[in-house]
Amino acid sequence: MPNNKIKLGVPSDEGQVSIMFTRGGPREGAGRKGFGETKKISLTLTKELWGEIEQHCSSRNCSRSEIIRDIIESYFNAESEG
Repeated sequence: MPNNKIKLGVPSDEGQVSIMFTRGGPREGAGRKGFGETKKISLTLTKELWGEIEQHCSSRNCSRSEIIRDIIESYFNAESEG
């Protein structure tokens, strides 16, 4: 980085120090917007079920989270209808 000026910035909501160049850099409200709350869980399934989930992910080009979210939403939708 020849002669590029940098400064340290502390975003108001995160509290983490980040390096900010004089041009561009992190901006308030930038990035992908979330649509829900993220909670980490541990899920134990058989190898066969994990294989089926992975196959669905590959064929639909989506993440495990999306597949599992769809399964859970379908379950609760069926419960509310029946």
